[in-house]
Amino acid sequence: MRTMLKSKIHRARVTQVDLDYEGSITIDRSLMEASDILLFERVEVLNVNNGARFSTYAIEGEANSGIIGINGAAARLVAKGDIVIILSYCQVPDDEAISMTPSIVRVDRQNRIVEPLPVVPQWERIQKSVASRGDL
Repeated sequence: MRTMLKSKIHRARVTQVDLDYEGSITIDRSLMEASDILLFERVEVLNVNNGARFSTYAIEGEANSGIIGINGAAARLVAKGDIVIILSYCQVPDDEAISMTPSIVRVDRQNRIVEPLPVVPQWERIQKSVASRGDL
């Protein structure tokens, strides 16, 4: 079994920070659906501004609101306006890992979906790389 990237929301902007909330990250429901992140699913959050990384769980925010809210103790690791990358992973058998394609969603400054980021499965990248060298 391998742990593989399942979902990614790329360069979302933090819209609220709530230290007194119990915990979690509030994500616009539209972004959750587009990136295949479920309610209460574990996610990792990478803060592009300061390098902080933390794990938490996702909760739904209002659809099409653009909300990305960091709640609880993790609120000390971000500031409103920071750029974050939100990731989720899954376990897959080795034979499926090489062809797995994650859901990657890019957003604009208001956290609206720009377009899905095209992802080429690892095996296709390897084949193209080898073919370009003339090894195949």
